[in-house]
Amino acid sequence: MCRRRLPGDLDALSADLAGRRRAGLLEGMALLAVVATAAALRLFALHAQPGGLYPDEAAEGYDAHRVLHLAGYHPVFFADDAGREALYGYLVALAFRLAGESVTVLRATSAVLGVLAVIAVYGWLRHEGRAVALGAAGWVAGSLWLICISRDGMRNILVPVTGALALWAMTEWARRPSRNRALLAGAAMALGLWTYQPLKLLPLLLVAWLAWLRHHDAERWRALKRGLPALAIAYVLVGSPMLFTAVTQPGLYFGRAVGVSAAGQHTGLAALATHTLRTLAMFALTGDPNERHNVGGMPLLGWPLTLLAGLGAWRAWRRRRDDPLASLVLLAVPVFLIPPLVATADAAPHFLRSLGLAAPLAGLVGLGCAEVVGIRPSAMLPPLPAALLTVVLVLTGAASAQAYFSRPVSQRYDAYRFDLVQLSDALRGDPGSSDIVLLDYYRATDIRFLNPGATVRFADPAHDHLVRSESPVGATACTLFALSRADLSRYADPAVAAKARPLAFDPQGRPSVWKARCG
Repeated sequence: MCRRRLPGDLDALSADLAGRRRAGLLEGMALLAVVATAAALRLFALHAQPGGLYPDEAAEGYDAHRVLHLAGYHPVFFADDAGREALYGYLVALAFRLAGESVTVLRATSAVLGVLAVIAVYGWLRHEGRAVALGAAGWVAGSLWLICISRDGMRNILVPVTGALALWAMTEWARRPSRNRALLAGAAMALGLWTYQPLKLLPLLLVAWLAWLRHHDAERWRALKRGLPALAIAYVLVGSPMLFTAVTQPGLYFGRAVGVSAAGQHTGLAALATHTLRTLAMFALTGDPNERHNVGGMPLLGWPLTLLAGLGAWRAWRRRRDDPLASLVLLAVPVFLIPPLVATADAAPHFLRSLGLAAPLAGLVGLGCAEVVGIRPSAMLPPLPAALLTVVLVLTGAASAQAYFSRPVSQRYDAYRFDLVQLSDALRGDPGSSDIVLLDYYRATDIRFLNPGATVRFADPAHDHLVRSESPVGATACTLFALSRADLSRYADPAVAAKARPLAFDPQGRPSVWKARCG
């Protein structure tokens, strides 16, 4: 017989349901505040900050333009600009179709993806509890590192959101093994092939994780083993265009990765050791000096958040045998450290090559938040741990906003190639079929995107020289545009360069764009 429910039991049940509703409402409001903050930090003043246009961004915009306007142009891998996966370009093309073609729309595409990364991280970690999910999402929303890449128009912004989705699918598959979840995990992992270099290591992470589970959680391993064929099929189907490109055009597909690696750079042992130490110290001590990836060479996390992530790692280590997410996060950190460690080209640390760490670090920060919130409160100050945690995350976001939006143009001018935008503006103000623009193919991408209808001719001043009979109007006059008088001297002659006049200037007042007449 069922025990008759007493009035006291009903009161307790009602109070419990009311408490859960209040908690759910507060959590929803907190998530909404985090997402709104992320959107504000990524979309505010996007037309002016960061300004300029780096050629890698212009390449994405120009290929999106060609997807829309060039008949039959629908590649899965763009061959220009050292080779690029095309998914981001198609997303930009969709944004262009809806809102028009501009630098602001190009970068707004990244900003929206950056906000989606916050939501994906929250969804992935929600099973671990409110403190974990909201703490991780709060860090992603206010991280200076992720704000920077969310406001640039490049495909690497796909890594945080796609990485979080892949880890989410893998975690759900491990918690409740089934064929359908195995299919989702395989598809989500294959989506990484369409983004940027770090997520190509997801299969390596899967192998390491399954090996761990086989050794420490045999029952879960046996359940997952039955889904491996479905996962492999989904991975191959979703990733087949990229896998086909890798097999048929290995030089194009792997060329950039090999070229920037220690082997491709022929890095000596001393330089490799320095590179390794600076990369490993990037969480709290060293920072990327490139102003496109960072601001003022600041560390990736800083000391407070590094300690918080360390607490998260300790929590994950204690739960590594019971919680598949804990072991997955712990293994993901060394796996996604591989790209910034092996790629020695450019200054170290390199925050773009470290983007595979975005979702795992969010997981560690979130687990660290749960560790702090779980500290037994004192009778006098019961909310102190949660209050301190909130202060740390809020101050992190505020400091990131202040650092990013206070940068003067002089700090961004070279990194974002403001001179190329100034050159493009000069061409719009003086159009003509006789114009010759002295730029190599890479830098000329800015002009192709910003002035898609321009009828100018490009010449590389390092390799080309003016031949009068081959000028656009035969032996008559033509107009030269260049970024320096030296380029004019190399392409034409010193006499032409001496008569050139400046059209634009950098923040220090030095000429940045020159115009000269030849013939």
